[in-house]
Amino acid sequence: MPLHVPPAPAPALRSVLAALGSPTAVHEAHTPALRAIQGPLTAELPLPVHVLDRLGLSNLAAGGRPPRTRLTGWRFLIRSGDRYVAAADTRLTPDGWVFSHFFEGPYVAATERALRQAESLTTGYQPRLLSVPELYMLTLWLHGAVGADAAAGLPAGEDLLVPLAPAPPGIAPYRPHPVSELLPVLTRRLTPLPAAAPPTLAAPAA
Repeated sequence: MPLHVPPAPAPALRSVLAALGSPTAVHEAHTPALRAIQGPLTAELPLPVHVLDRLGLSNLAAGGRPPRTRLTGWRFLIRSGDRYVAAADTRLTPDGWVFSHFFEGPYVAATERALRQAESLTTGYQPRLLSVPELYMLTLWLHGAVGADAAAGLPAGEDLLVPLAPAPPGIAPYRPHPVSELLPVLTRRLTPLPAAAPPTLAAPAA
């Protein structure tokens, strides 16, 4: 079943297209593959990037409440001909969405592979990216509410998370996991925060 790719904010797309059309932006990017291409480049498959940090996972550990996520940007895959050669990230500023940077590496191919794999599922999903920085982990988040605002919403128990390669040790990449199964595993992997020191009491006056 086709994925319901959400539309990106128009300013975010415009900022990426402007960067692609800027020889300076492309030349200064740390992306040898992107700099070497002479033909046209297109920005496709916009994906909202949400972050699930330690604070967000603490909700789950503290009583099973939905984990909190926050939108940090939109990512576009950059196509040259019949292949994706890089990705572009955008970020939100007080003045709106702006281009952040180009990058290449394993997550570009991993994202494309996971999206193609998700196309074969019998249930429709809205694709997103969910990053877990403390575990150096990026997943394709398949959100069941296909018409939802891509900038909002929490991971539902029946949503699927597909770890991208390279995945943390012991977690198989490209295997879809229900949120209700994978997030407790990730929570247990986090190193507990150090206990807060007790407050120091002032000595009584002589």
